[in-house]
Amino acid sequence: MSDDDVKEFGDVRLERVREYVWEMPREGEMRVPARVLASEELLEQIRQDKTLEQLRNATHLPGMTKHAICMPDGHQGYGFPVGGVGATDTEDGCISPGSVGYDINCGVRMMRTNLTYDELQGNEEELVEALFANVPSGLGGGGIVEGGVDTVESVLSRGMDWALEHGHAVEADLAHCEDEGYRPDADPSAVSQKAKDRGKNQLGSLGSGNHFLEVQRVTDVFREGVAGEFGLEEDQVVVLIHCGSRGLGHQVCSDYLREIEKRHGDLLASLPDKELAAAPAGSDLAEEYYGAMCAAINFAWVNRQLIMHRTRRVFERVFGRDWEAMEMDLLYDVAHNIAKKEVHEVEGEERELYVHRKGATRAFPAGRPELPDAYRDVGQPIIIPGSMGAGSYVLRGGENSLDLTFGSTAHGAGRTMSRTQAKKDYWGETVQEELRDQEKIYVKAQSGATIAEEAPGVYKDVDEVVRVSDALGIGDKVARTFPVCNIKG
Repeated sequence: MSDDDVKEFGDVRLERVREYVWEMPREGEMRVPARVLASEELLEQIRQDKTLEQLRNATHLPGMTKHAICMPDGHQGYGFPVGGVGATDTEDGCISPGSVGYDINCGVRMMRTNLTYDELQGNEEELVEALFANVPSGLGGGGIVEGGVDTVESVLSRGMDWALEHGHAVEADLAHCEDEGYRPDADPSAVSQKAKDRGKNQLGSLGSGNHFLEVQRVTDVFREGVAGEFGLEEDQVVVLIHCGSRGLGHQVCSDYLREIEKRHGDLLASLPDKELAAAPAGSDLAEEYYGAMCAAINFAWVNRQLIMHRTRRVFERVFGRDWEAMEMDLLYDVAHNIAKKEVHEVEGEERELYVHRKGATRAFPAGRPELPDAYRDVGQPIIIPGSMGAGSYVLRGGENSLDLTFGSTAHGAGRTMSRTQAKKDYWGETVQEELRDQEKIYVKAQSGATIAEEAPGVYKDVDEVVRVSDALGIGDKVARTFPVCNIKG
């Protein structure tokens, strides 16, 4: 092995397994090796914070299988790195709320339209103002639907079927969502009253931070056949929605982190970082958390569905046409922060695993039975947003994803700068003006600080992240999009 094939960062040693695959050998109390999927350029950014240390810590989780993985967009998170994937055995392993994160089922959905960029031009300011006025955003309460706890209970239990029944969805929306927008293992009784109270006034809201609603145009098509199956073509207008389970999901995570401290302190004490908090597989607490997490997943899918349907109504008013006539159909909705029971082949044996994806996207190739009928023969759509000043991508699940990453790829560009530092380095109003004047991107947010925190310069190069995914065959490039209008909290 040559010197170019070994990287040493402090006490972390990485060995090149193949191009873009770096392995941290198993040593000490590590249960499995760890792998970083990155080019040298991205690896240099990943090593700047505690991502590699957190990845090594994650290998200590009971039942961790094959290897812990950091995606090309990886960066430091809470315990488990953002961009991390780890699969634990459902019989003798564990499930880790710390490895899912606070914003359960933070995810993205893309809606197609038959509008062209030429038809949109001249309407940008009216559209961004109308979207901002009609789609709730920012911290705290305020949503499109404000029901009581009974409403929240039904959403937690039924997912997008609730939205369909109440006129906020059509059948095709369910058919084009991961898991058809419904986790049958959801257990609303495992969700605390405090979490339900936080959620009841937030149904249909973006929240704050990096969550956004963005109108985009398709600028490039890389695989025409796949793009055709996805209903995408150059110059087409699409809409991207990125948000999660709001305060409800955050409270679910907080509640179970505290319960793990009380009921499984011995397991917690055996881990190198208590933020990796986990409950033993088969324990009452593991089952309770899984039921609560699945309920929060359902909540997040309904949240994005409500925002999407409100967006349809805004487009109707701005363009004077019915949303059906504009063919505003859901392309796909995919989760980022999640742990799901999935069956994967490990050392020639089919095993049920808790696949933790924290800031990582499921990327199943063609043929997996979990995929919607529309995409089963072509592969799962993957949506990877960039910053509000860069392109986003649509990929499809690559043929190497099951072997390399338990059917996963990156979820975005990945931060390179903290929010605190971003507010020191950028002035929100200046970023807003530059995007409008130089890139013809119209941005509106609750505050200039939010825009500063999400300035394009605080993120990795999404083109490089996607290039590595494509080269590894875990997520294949299909199309690229570019922002036109963006609203955020």
